[in-house]
Amino acid sequence: GVEFELCKSTSSAGSRTLCPYTMSEYELSPVLSKYLDKHLVFPLLEFLQEKGLYDENDILKSKLHLLKNTNMVDFAMDIHKALHGTDDVPQSMKDHRSEVVARLRQLQHDVDPIIKCLENPNVVRNFRQDKAFNLQFLQDDYQIGPEHVEALYQYAKFQFDCGNYTLAAELLQPYRTLCTNSERNMSALWGKLASDILMQNAEAAREDINKLKESIDNQPFAPPLVQLQQRTWLLHWSLYVFWNHENGRNDLIDLFFNQQYLAAIQINAQHLLRYVATAVVVNKRRRAVLKDLIKIIQQEAYEYSDPITQFLECLFVHYDFDGAQHKLAECEAVIENDFFLTGCKDEFIENARLFIFETYCRIHQCIDIKMLAERLNMDQEAAEKWIANLILNARLNAKIDSQSGTVVMGTQSQSVHEQIMDKAKQLSVKSFMLANAVVGGGRT
Repeated sequence: GVEFELCKSTSSAGSRTLCPYTMSEYELSPVLSKYLDKHLVFPLLEFLQEKGLYDENDILKSKLHLLKNTNMVDFAMDIHKALHGTDDVPQSMKDHRSEVVARLRQLQHDVDPIIKCLENPNVVRNFRQDKAFNLQFLQDDYQIGPEHVEALYQYAKFQFDCGNYTLAAELLQPYRTLCTNSERNMSALWGKLASDILMQNAEAAREDINKLKESIDNQPFAPPLVQLQQRTWLLHWSLYVFWNHENGRNDLIDLFFNQQYLAAIQINAQHLLRYVATAVVVNKRRRAVLKDLIKIIQQEAYEYSDPITQFLECLFVHYDFDGAQHKLAECEAVIENDFFLTGCKDEFIENARLFIFETYCRIHQCIDIKMLAERLNMDQEAAEKWIANLILNARLNAKIDSQSGTVVMGTQSQSVHEQIMDKAKQLSVKSFMLANAVVGGGRT
């Protein structure tokens, strides 16, 4: 993980962007970075720089700090020049560049035999599931030994540190078919995931996440503390994938509500509740998990809360519609300045308004449209059109009385089928938890 400190922008542009409720306590980049590879932090810093939330020089210093232990020397030199307003760079940077070039040449020499061998289609065709067989086959027929396999890993890691993520991913794929060391294999899988994320290859990254989850969950001798740490990392890294994949929100809810990963959130990373809450709000098909989410938010409120979790508490715990209205305005600013959530701001606001409306309708038979418009942060005409669309799309059993300016609700009851489905889901979850407890008890 990476740690960095940033000072809030004092520029006019920054002050226009910032609101009282988007202060540092709601900006999660410094917290998230502790669970990320340094390369994954660069997109966050680029986003913060674009938003003007922090002082420009602090962003540049943070970038320079991240680059210090990488091979992206030319990039570091460019940032140093921009930060200090000069065309000169320190001698240490020039020396580091020479070392990187020399190391690259040596690695290219070491890895050349195995790369040429793997480019031969006849070689790959003869590979089997048995890694020991593959290694013996390469040794006997092509004089490729363990030192060449190690060189492949070192070269992939070197290219990753140079920012050549495409090549790194391509090299790690064959390495994993030959690597017999479980720790190294896990390391290569993390590298592959990071590379696919940074190449914005969401589908491949989604597969990497599934493989990593399986590897983490099925480690036979891993200490529980190590598994907890790895699950916490995976939850954070998955944010890059799940908010950029068409089925990502469902995947996020499935992973984050998995008992072992939910435990990791509650122990290590309560701030991730922001992303679970947002995924549930914007995902109409997953409303069944809302009750469980509210319970978790209440349990963890002493450790973490933000306008998004507070909005759900106001609405579903306290039935405080004025508070929910106020928090919704704050949610808009928080989401706009969150790297992962900024793209779903409009969708969140629309669904949050629907939450407010549906909840209000459950406890009122006749509703004044003007008053409802205030609750939804809309003008009266826009609110009336919005309600009319809900009725037209069969999402609301109600009618509008234009003369009195009210909405008259029909009966809002859950069908027998829906009740049975809800009960079945709850029983399924409880059965799964009971089975895990029995199996776990049998192991001890």
